[in-house]
Amino acid sequence: MIQYDQFTLDNGLKVFVHEDFSTPMAAVNILYNVGSRDEDEQRTGFAHLFEHLMFGGSQHIPSYDEPVQMVGGENNAFTSADITNYYLTLPADNVETAFWLESDRMLSLSFDPQVLEVQRKVVIEEFKQRYLNQPYGDIWLKLRPMAYTTHPYRWATIGKDIEHIERATLDDVKDFFFKYYRPNNAVLVVAGAVKLEQVRQLAEKWFGPISAGEQYFRNIPSEPVQMQGRKLETSAQVPLNCLVKAYHMPGRFDTDFYEADLVSDILGRGKSARLYQALLKNIPLFNSVSASITSSLDPGLLIIRGNLNPGVTLEAADEAVEKLVADFVANGTTDEELEKVKNQAEATLAFSQVELLNRAMNLAYAANAGSAEWVNEDEEKLRNIHKEDIQRVARQVLRPENCSTLYYRAVDNGQLTVDN
Repeated sequence: MIQYDQFTLDNGLKVFVHEDFSTPMAAVNILYNVGSRDEDEQRTGFAHLFEHLMFGGSQHIPSYDEPVQMVGGENNAFTSADITNYYLTLPADNVETAFWLESDRMLSLSFDPQVLEVQRKVVIEEFKQRYLNQPYGDIWLKLRPMAYTTHPYRWATIGKDIEHIERATLDDVKDFFFKYYRPNNAVLVVAGAVKLEQVRQLAEKWFGPISAGEQYFRNIPSEPVQMQGRKLETSAQVPLNCLVKAYHMPGRFDTDFYEADLVSDILGRGKSARLYQALLKNIPLFNSVSASITSSLDPGLLIIRGNLNPGVTLEAADEAVEKLVADFVANGTTDEELEKVKNQAEATLAFSQVELLNRAMNLAYAANAGSAEWVNEDEEKLRNIHKEDIQRVARQVLRPENCSTLYYRAVDNGQLTVDN
């Protein structure tokens, strides 16, 4: 259970305070309610670009990292389809340094053309390294637009086309910043050895003078229910053939999210899961196989992914997976199996609240999604799931017509590997 207090500044900045004096540290997390799903289809990758630009200097502070290091702190950031999140940890005695740094970044970037050029090159190189020059790196670039036809989840966080970043102008960057990086579109969480009134005074001092922006109302088209199975084949110079199957499932705080999450755990979490036991250990079709979920705020994906053993055809592996899934849908889970994955999920939740920074992040994420109290409801939701719930959601999610299948064929010296 994460205890917290909250208040809102006149400019709309929502502030949450989690007091914990078990260590002399503080964590400061600021979440901006913008991700790749908010981008224009012809200007994608901007949310991720800003993750980099925000470290390139702000209006009054030319270097962000140096002041953090001088007070013994650490910082980083990440972007997803739903949010952009900046965080730092530092001794609580120096927490005002975090307010100074983050408020200046919110006030305005420096908008230095040289910084834009440097970070543009960094992002382009990251795109090449992570998505083009890494084995299987382009799987998501191919899977997303197959699974999503309407929702902007159909492009990756780094962007739909790297040319969008190559063509970005300084005016494009300014427009994006002043639309999304406003106090009324952000959540600030301060956790650790701090007091509520101390945080209130610092928030008023450093963030209070920043003007609110025009209220952003998200208007994203819903993804239609998938009524027919989809299939795509591709090939590349990778070690092994790879099979990926994606099923639409509820969003992170939607009804039946945790039921779908446990479905994925039963199928593919660890070596005792069904996919591993049946198709890797008992019948060695796969070299590796697992199931996971995207945990996105809007309806996401349950992913089954595996690399095949040499000589195993993608068709045979796909047929085996579909047979296993059909059996699971028809017959459901066992008491023992359900208890195991529920225990695993509860343990993961418990561990996620051990670190101060994780608590701050989780609180910010829930608050931004709709209610800070959601951060404390997951454990009860898990405990109230029964076998009947698992089978009901499995029938909804694991439908063949709800599935998008990717065959990723290995190529050796320009030739496809022979499937014996």
